[in-house]
Amino acid sequence: MTILTKILAQKAVEIEQLKQQAPTYVADAKQRPSLFETLNTTNRLHVIAEMKRASPSKGLIAEGANPVAQGMAYEQAGAACISVLTDECFFKGSFEDLQNVANAVSIPLLCKDFVIDEVQIDYAKAAGASVVLLIVAALDDMTLQRLHDYATSLDLDILVETHNVDELHRALRIGAKIIGVNNRNLHDFSIDLAHTEDIAAHFPFNEERIFISESGIWTSEDAARVAKAGAKAVLVGESLMRSDSVQSALQSLQVPLLAVKR
Repeated sequence: MTILTKILAQKAVEIEQLKQQAPTYVADAKQRPSLFETLNTTNRLHVIAEMKRASPSKGLIAEGANPVAQGMAYEQAGAACISVLTDECFFKGSFEDLQNVANAVSIPLLCKDFVIDEVQIDYAKAAGASVVLLIVAALDDMTLQRLHDYATSLDLDILVETHNVDELHRALRIGAKIIGVNNRNLHDFSIDLAHTEDIAAHFPFNEERIFISESGIWTSEDAARVAKAGAKAVLVGESLMRSDSVQSALQSLQVPLLAVKR
């Protein structure tokens, strides 16, 4: 089994548990800005900053991290959105983390998880998320469309994650407006920024869609590389979680979008 198939098998078990009761998380009601509009109006690369304690490939990254303190630091540093991992088994996150961050910040908030059922979207919404993640590699076309439509009906933004050109076309067919390229292969967790450039060559930049580069972004040079390919934003977790200065690390990634394709 690959890492992705192991995670999806665990999700199937968790979903049955989630369906046993309604979400008990109640985040403060806030009108957050649209992530799409935030990313669509910028002359600098935006940063989606991630609260991440651990990962299957790196193990513990920041085991004792306080999600509220981390989220507030991200907001103050100028993040466009905060991503909170809610997977507990593999990433040591929780819906409680999401709720606590939701109550502390006012910018867009992404529930980062391996979503395969509507109940997970219900939990994300209840815990305060304004954005949910759908991973093309984890879903067949019918389920991908169904979950995208369901999240849209709840007035959530959807980040649709791809890893290759075939997955990009699948994302486009369901009407995805915010499309990310994960530079990390979810089957073996290897990273290569060339995935962003490869998919950018096929991305319809002339349409009303947002292109995001995810994973493997550590330096301003990395940021400039994906910005040149056409990314409007980067999703960054590990490098920010390990940084001694969130503000300087995050702001170093906000490079000018002078060479973005149109």
